[in-house]
Amino acid sequence: MVALLENNPILAVVLVVAAGAAFGQIRFWRLRFGAAGALFVGLALSAMVPGVGEGMQILFTLGLALFVYMVGLSAGPSFFSDFKKQTPLLLAGALAVLLAAVTTIFGGKLLDVPVALRSGIFTGALTSAPALDTARRMTDSPDAAVGYAFAYPLVVFVAIAFVSFVTPRKWEGKRDTPSLTGVGLTPLTVRLHHGLSVHDIPGWDEGQVRVSYLLRNDSMCVVNPNEDLQADDEIVIVGLSDKVQRAAAAVGEVQQHRLQDNRTDVVFEPVTISRTRHYGATVASLNLPDRFGAVVTRVRRGDLDLLAADDMRLEPGDVVLVACPRDKMAEVRNFLGDSRRKITQIDALSLGLGLTIGVLVGMIPIPLPGGIMFTLGPAAGPLVVGTVLGALRRSGPLVWVMPQAANQAIRQLGLLLFMAGLSLTAGPAFAQLAVTQTGLRAGILAVVVVTVACSTLLLLAYLLGLSAPRTGGAISGLLGQPAILESAKSLVADERVEAAYATLFAFITIIKILLVPLIVAL
Repeated sequence: MVALLENNPILAVVLVVAAGAAFGQIRFWRLRFGAAGALFVGLALSAMVPGVGEGMQILFTLGLALFVYMVGLSAGPSFFSDFKKQTPLLLAGALAVLLAAVTTIFGGKLLDVPVALRSGIFTGALTSAPALDTARRMTDSPDAAVGYAFAYPLVVFVAIAFVSFVTPRKWEGKRDTPSLTGVGLTPLTVRLHHGLSVHDIPGWDEGQVRVSYLLRNDSMCVVNPNEDLQADDEIVIVGLSDKVQRAAAAVGEVQQHRLQDNRTDVVFEPVTISRTRHYGATVASLNLPDRFGAVVTRVRRGDLDLLAADDMRLEPGDVVLVACPRDKMAEVRNFLGDSRRKITQIDALSLGLGLTIGVLVGMIPIPLPGGIMFTLGPAAGPLVVGTVLGALRRSGPLVWVMPQAANQAIRQLGLLLFMAGLSLTAGPAFAQLAVTQTGLRAGILAVVVVTVACSTLLLLAYLLGLSAPRTGGAISGLLGQPAILESAKSLVADERVEAAYATLFAFITIIKILLVPLIVAL
């Protein structure tokens, strides 16, 4: 069996993936390891069969690059739109890492952990492969990599426990942006008290409400945004409940019947955005009112039901809910594409090109004081590039963003490759150090360092008024380990988890790299 696994690395990888998936589903009190199960299974296997991990580095590097690039594409738009709002979180993350570095220095001296091993413990405790590369080059010792491999699985356990405790908590965060997940949109039929422009409806110009159906003199049609409404017209106002109620009270009287249930002349149907020319386009630029006498009121994106504001940009696979004259619906479907098959296809050109740019950016040497050079590496490089390209959405004919289903599939594949490859590589070093007194001291140091970092960020996030889901995502981003993010996401359906991860990951990776010379010098 040993020879079989050593001579068949693909068999070893798929075995770790399968057994790790099973192990990850086992519940330990409130804790389940999920994708991290492959990490522990792989460590155990490679400790028993040391040669099984040879040549696996390219596997987990590719998996990590795929994972972080997909995260960047998904979180890019919200990262840049909310960047100013996230400045306090970035500073909190930087302070948490700084305290972790100070703990590493003084704790390492107190526990008599050698400098090279200490630097590896720091990078492993904060799960930063780019920082490890800097530590290896500065210490010129294999102990840095051993410290990383030893600390890494220990802190994954601690960090998953942290996010499992924090993420599902009920504090909302007084200064946080509310989650859009699970927030339903309310349609109300309103009879107008007086004539007015659509733009005079409170919340229209701010994108807080939309108007779809119009009943005038027993004739049903779709409201044109530039139309002048008349007294006794009945319209349907759509939006969040409080915004709709406010708009309805200001312009008329809520009716008990529902105009949208009348599908004789006007239909209200979902249409999938699958034509590439509409990817990244705004709702307003579709110009459906003038083209077809139709209007988009909602956009379904994954699990989110969003109000279709004029400046909202459409992504591949978005499902728009269109109110349209019955005889025009076929033309609307043809115009928008409405192909489920097409949105499941992966654009290999944009994926390959984007990853290539990310890997190249990660290879660019960046000078530090003292003549030290570092690189972002195969993790931070693709993440930075993915975030930028995700915000751009497209460049001419190249569409960078992907449908959520495709993004999630590639992300999961990358995570599995990363977990399996890394664990099969790190097992022997982990087993060798674990049975020594130095290993015990190194393990204590690693757990203390990650606890200080996570606790500091948790406290600061709470004081900043951030929600529990965003705090859980921030802890995931502080460490950058993919399985920790997936553990947080599995606990709640909240887009703020991933947004916080993307906000912190690249920035904090650079901070970790910059702190490695300080740890080595002291």
